[in-house]
Amino acid sequence: MTTTYALLLRGINVSGHRKLPMTGLRELLEGLGHRDVRTYLQSGNAVFTTDGPDSEAALAAAVGQAVEERFGFACDCLVRDAAYLAAVADACPFPAAGLEGKQLHAVYYSAPVAPDRFASVAPEAFAPEAFALGDRVMYLYTPDGLGRSKLAEAVMRPSLTKDLVATARNWNTVRKLVELTAATAA
Repeated sequence: MTTTYALLLRGINVSGHRKLPMTGLRELLEGLGHRDVRTYLQSGNAVFTTDGPDSEAALAAAVGQAVEERFGFACDCLVRDAAYLAAVADACPFPAAGLEGKQLHAVYYSAPVAPDRFASVAPEAFAPEAFALGDRVMYLYTPDGLGRSKLAEAVMRPSLTKDLVATARNWNTVRKLVELTAATAA
């Protein structure tokens, strides 16, 4: 069975650190036997197809190990299939169509997250910023952008994301990855 996936790498090519050229990432994925490999932006987004019963977690672990072997640094990776990405976009509780991409983010998690994990965050203290949890994702509305967001800082504290891989993408990237995985899967 052929499946199309998106690969989300965390914390690469930021401020000149942990450099991973997208050409190298494409070659790495092809070397692992994946096909139809495409990258998006320089921040560690790739789309690929593969055969076999490997789980998303197994695929992410294989990519993470290959990145460390080839580029010399550890890198957290998440892999999500095309159907999941489309479902995340469709389930957005915020009016995505009326917002700029920088105002809305999806924070993808490696595992389901229970609402009580964020019980210490008082949403009203951050209004008009807001967040909502979905299936292994947090939707984060930040009208002034993520870089200025006090709510993003609060919900991404290491104590709240302990034992999870978490990586955020702005809504423009969310939409583009849905588009790329749908086109590749077709």
